[in-house]
Amino acid sequence: MPQPDTGPTQADTFPAVCGSTHLFPGARCRLQGLPDPRAFIADPWPIGVDLHFSDAVAADAELRNDDPTGLVLAVPAYTTGAGTRIDERTWLIREFTRAGDEVELTIGSRASA
Repeated sequence: MPQPDTGPTQADTFPAVCGSTHLFPGARCRLQGLPDPRAFIADPWPIGVDLHFSDAVAADAELRNDDPTGLVLAVPAYTTGAGTRIDERTWLIREFTRAGDEVELTIGSRASA
């Protein structure tokens, strides 16, 4: 059965453009291509996220809701364009806001290990 246009599916992966070379508390990324940004902000669901950093490095990530502290972004280890290795990290999401047809997410603190 096909998924509704506004509902979650496990196979969904969306690009997110980030304004820096790595994530940190307060960093922002814009999710693109969500079928219904308003519905997503009201009730976010788990999705795959293709992070695109400002140094042209990309990393696969997952937006998950299985953490007891709230919605998190799980990012595997990657290397920045300058060669700095960034370890695997899981970040709490502080906020979702609508930015036109995109959803801007603001990174909060690191989630507990």
